[in-house]
Amino acid sequence: MKQNLAARLGGWSTRHRKTAIFGWLLFVVLLAVVGGASGMVEMTNSEDGAGDSVKAEKILEDAGLTTPAGEMVMVRSAEPDGWRAVADQLAADIEKTGEVDDVKDPVRSDSGREGLISFDMKGDADTAGDRVDPVMDLVDKAARSHKELEVYQFGEASSATWLDTVLGEDMKKAEFTAVPLALGILFVVFGAVVAALLPVILALTACVATFGVLALVSHQMHLTPTINSVMFLVGLAVGVDYCLFYLRRERDERAAGRDAETALRIAAATSGRTVLVSGFTVMVAMAGMFFSGLLLFKGFAVATIVVVFIAMLGSVTVLPAMLSWLGDRVNKGRLPFLGRRAERRAARPEKAGLVTALIKPVVARPKVFAVLSAVVLVALGAPAVGMKTEQLGLEKQFGKDAGIAVAFREITDTFPGGPSPAQVVMEADVAAPGFVNAVADFRKKAAATGEFGTVEVVTHPEKGVAEIDVPLAGNGSDDESKHALTTLREDVIPGTLADATEKVYVTGDLAGSVDFNEQLKTGIVPVFLFIIAMTFVLMLVCFRSVPIALVSIVLNLLSVAAAYGVMVAVFQHGWGAGALGMESVGAIESWMPLFVLVILFGLSMDYHVFVVSRIREAHDRGRSTRAAIVEGVQATAGSISGAAAIMVAVFAVFAMLSMQDMQQMGVGLAVAVLLDATLVRMVLLPSVMSLLGEKNWYLPRWLGWLPHFSHGEEPVETTTRPLAHQPAMAAAPGPYAQRPGHDQGYGQNQHSGYGAGPGQRPGSGQGYGGHGRPYDDGGRRP
Repeated sequence: MKQNLAARLGGWSTRHRKTAIFGWLLFVVLLAVVGGASGMVEMTNSEDGAGDSVKAEKILEDAGLTTPAGEMVMVRSAEPDGWRAVADQLAADIEKTGEVDDVKDPVRSDSGREGLISFDMKGDADTAGDRVDPVMDLVDKAARSHKELEVYQFGEASSATWLDTVLGEDMKKAEFTAVPLALGILFVVFGAVVAALLPVILALTACVATFGVLALVSHQMHLTPTINSVMFLVGLAVGVDYCLFYLRRERDERAAGRDAETALRIAAATSGRTVLVSGFTVMVAMAGMFFSGLLLFKGFAVATIVVVFIAMLGSVTVLPAMLSWLGDRVNKGRLPFLGRRAERRAARPEKAGLVTALIKPVVARPKVFAVLSAVVLVALGAPAVGMKTEQLGLEKQFGKDAGIAVAFREITDTFPGGPSPAQVVMEADVAAPGFVNAVADFRKKAAATGEFGTVEVVTHPEKGVAEIDVPLAGNGSDDESKHALTTLREDVIPGTLADATEKVYVTGDLAGSVDFNEQLKTGIVPVFLFIIAMTFVLMLVCFRSVPIALVSIVLNLLSVAAAYGVMVAVFQHGWGAGALGMESVGAIESWMPLFVLVILFGLSMDYHVFVVSRIREAHDRGRSTRAAIVEGVQATAGSISGAAAIMVAVFAVFAMLSMQDMQQMGVGLAVAVLLDATLVRMVLLPSVMSLLGEKNWYLPRWLGWLPHFSHGEEPVETTTRPLAHQPAMAAAPGPYAQRPGHDQGYGQNQHSGYGAGPGQRPGSGQGYGGHGRPYDDGGRRP
């Protein structure tokens, strides 16, 4: 019989293991070196967003105009005007640094207790953070020298410095915490150092190679630095998972009495095939982000697709080569207690403790468990109905007690709209009387609304471009500010500036957030439809079953809904946020819902394909559907538990980082994976499949042309040593060894193929017969 692709790849790798191993290392090193030398090109302001705000940024970029990085310093005293002498001296000192332009005289607040110094950093705004240190040192010195005063600084440059510092610390924390956690869990799963190291090494090398690929890709499609964190998170999770599935199957077969070569061949044909199907499904799900209409998500799509592909490639090529080379040495560094436990689990998966205690009641009372688990998931997802999204500013990203957040809050409360005004950008003949009159009308109408601060106009006659800064009422992101922005766009501008030019747009932090959200609301629909359609098609083709395809979609949607609900409950409503050491910011990061939808749909398929493949494999050997469900869940419980524990641990590390969006992503994904691997795959899936019974495998006749995929190993010539000569880990009966009173499994006869086990009951099922035929059950199957 023709071997499947995974079996052929595994076979080639074991026959050419030096080529596979050294080829992989060369591949990783070459990509890392070339990518590192080329550097990453980041997206520009006009690429990072949508709507009118992007059009405004494009006008400025085309004209060669760059908005300087603005900075503000506020000095507060206990008495009115008690700040003035210090503020005047500080403004003069800041100007002497030579790093700033346009230092304005301190502006007095309504109470008279505060003075605000405004200025711009010289040079490119994107690199202003590299030049702001002298200014920040002066501000810190003034604060230390005058304890009776309060001094606050906020702006693009100081925020960038803060952000770079925090991101650097967070990435180190993620890298130095996630990897040891993954290793620790793998030690428990495998009970041996070498076996635990293999998945982590392959996952990390896949991430390193992807870093290089992304750097090269960025020269054609500009990317955001956040993409590296997302790629590392996904790459480590799926890379470890794929290797774990493959390695666990190989160890299960060794425990069942197979020799090393046969066990590896079976693992390649079964788990290797599952890895390919799962990886391809994940990549297709990630491709849905291309339909979002936003470059940010297109970058996420490229990063996740590349890292999943490389991790998948390593799992089905270099991993079997490594296992073939190591042989029994894969169990080197056995941990005394954990090693024995791992061997017992591999030898007797049907004794998998909690799973064994749970799965039998589930299939015995499927209606009860299906309803209860569905109710839990729906209840967890209920808060998502009131989800509110926005692009979180730096003042919300770092928590209310962070220095940058305190400074922003104090300045905006005293001088509304100052740090983040709306910016009106227009192309016009700025010297024409019509333009001058239009701007005068604009000032009058803006002032009459009472929703804006002092308007400032900057013209560029040689470029034919004008910029108008309009401070918004409120704190820059609340409902008051949003209402002011709507008034500006829909009332003030159309009634004044529209007559002077056809190209007039509004940008700024709030405008960009609003436009981004609007594009997401539009873009999430095609993304959702694409993922649903492709998941259905892939599951239909893989399992030749309409019910299985439909169940896949419904279960994934329940997992996503639960993740949404938990995120909204914690970060929007603040339920339990304090207990978790987190803060409620009243909204979900705008890119999070679509990202979580795609990532979870992709990652959930790992577990789904793995479980259903083992169930289908048992059913194809003649087991009844319910017996196949029990066998499939028991056989995969250990692998899924270990894989889920690693994913949850990795995501939990991100939940402990400083930035709010990383916390939201970590909590959402960790909760979803935990629920998916336990409640969904161990309770809801088997209960629903038990209710469906033989209808699980329904396929309309008109779809009979779909290809047939084997879910077990192909019947090939094998050599099975007697159990007495196997290593100690293989002495116990394996997952397919036959016991009296059970349907047959893979037996221990010495014929070619796999025959009925010693406990075979007459007419009780079939296996791969001893004469090389796919089925040998007395003529009951063709």
